[in-house]
Amino acid sequence: MNVNDIVVEKVEAARRKIANDKQRRAELAEARKHGVAARHRQKLAHLARTTTPPPRNTAAERADQSAPDTRAREER
Repeated sequence: MNVNDIVVEKVEAARRKIANDKQRRAELAEARKHGVAARHRQKLAHLARTTTPPPRNTAAERADQSAPDTRAREER
């Protein structure tokens, strides 16, 4: 075995490593993409189960909210 054969083997090993690393990164990216989507779906489902819609403001409530606050004067 001469020096050229050793260099060729090292170059081939480096190419295999690069290809394997690229494949591994692609697999991780795909898994990450699906994981983020799954976590988002899970979060939305949880929020839908646990939250209640806010109360609706009726016309009377809106009128009460627009009136000036007189509580401070009433307490005196």
